[in-house]
Amino acid sequence: MALNSFFDVSDRFVVSFSNSRPQWEPHGFQVVSAMVFNVRVWDAGFKSNGGVKMSNPFEEARQKAREALARTVVKALRAKGYEAVYAPTKEAALEEVLKLIPAGVSVGVPGTVTVREIGAMEKLKERGCTVYHHWDPSLTPERRQQTLMDEYCADYYLTSANAITRDGKIVNIDGNGNRVSGMTWGRNTLIFVIGVNKVAVDLEAAIERCRHATPPNVLRLNGDTPCVHTGHCVDCDSPARICRALLILERAIPSRKTHAIMVGEDLGF
Repeated sequence: MALNSFFDVSDRFVVSFSNSRPQWEPHGFQVVSAMVFNVRVWDAGFKSNGGVKMSNPFEEARQKAREALARTVVKALRAKGYEAVYAPTKEAALEEVLKLIPAGVSVGVPGTVTVREIGAMEKLKERGCTVYHHWDPSLTPERRQQTLMDEYCADYYLTSANAITRDGKIVNIDGNGNRVSGMTWGRNTLIFVIGVNKVAVDLEAAIERCRHATPPNVLRLNGDTPCVHTGHCVDCDSPARICRALLILERAIPSRKTHAIMVGEDLGF
């Protein structure tokens, strides 16, 4: 059963089902079963046989909802003392990061998938920044310990969050404690980059989301904990457990400048 969609000349969006592969069909296509929605054409690509070919209007609606949610969180973060902005895409988020971090400074990047997904590591190095990150596979155990301290003491601490509530509480869970300690006390500038997928309704849901992010992180580290086999946190007693320290930032720490960039895309785990 295939899903076929098109706009007819009266701006009706027709979704039809057939036994053929999915495709955009002309107006004369024989409809087996159809649902008609009175919606306007959002982004017409071109007209053909009385129909209008276009991008997915449902995705545009999702994106508008994501933006509204992210902007709601930005407003809450500002009220809690963060210098917060909204970035619609990961490319825009990278631009915001580069506005905040000048060339030639040192930047500590702890365990964060989000920062790597927006391409910040490469761009910062291109600008002559010294980027410390303990995920470097070439590090010896001794050098890795020093790099953890270098991250902590760098001019800028660039990280993300496991979850954030709609009213601006930032929640993280950590295994070694290096990442969450770097988010509390420090003399450097702290920058959060947070995808809209990290937003939770309340604190309880945010903590649950943090635990939900654990299985893919264990897999990324080639670990073996019960959550790898169940796909969800079981609050285990495994020696390899990576969720050991839970940090809830109720407000920005007053002793340091803290920025938050809310991104209207899914980023990280």
